[in-house]
Amino acid sequence: MLNVVAIMGRLVADPELRTTPNGISVASFRIACDRNFARQGEQRQTDFFDVVAWRQQAEFVCKYFQKGSLIAIEGNLQSRQYQDKNGNNRNAIEIVANNISFAGPKNSGNTGSGAPYQGGPSYQNAQHARPAAVEAAPSYSAGSADDFAVIDDNDDLPF
Repeated sequence: MLNVVAIMGRLVADPELRTTPNGISVASFRIACDRNFARQGEQRQTDFFDVVAWRQQAEFVCKYFQKGSLIAIEGNLQSRQYQDKNGNNRNAIEIVANNISFAGPKNSGNTGSGAPYQGGPSYQNAQHARPAAVEAAPSYSAGSADDFAVIDDNDDLPF
């Protein structure tokens, strides 16, 4: 069976980092995603998804993301049952994050301190070098339909 989720959205609130009794880090947070389609004259609808990240992914999301950060998540869906504080049985569906990535520009507030990343080289005063001569790309033949045999098989498929 296939259970894969790829989603991009903005954090609704700062992620919450907890530790299990076994010392494993777990972060939970919620993201908001606009739907791609909106009826004419209407605003886009927004969907909200609960996300859980474990171990290094949990520590990463809590260190570098905060409310409003644009985030990309790859993972899978998980359903679980629990009892609320009134003793009622509840079901929850959440995304379990396997991979979390920055999705916005580095100045959009994606760092934990709000400061821009200072570790890379500065390109503001870089000399623009003249590009080397570009070689022509090799040409390839697209082939022809003669390379394939025609099969006249109009039998019904077994399904």
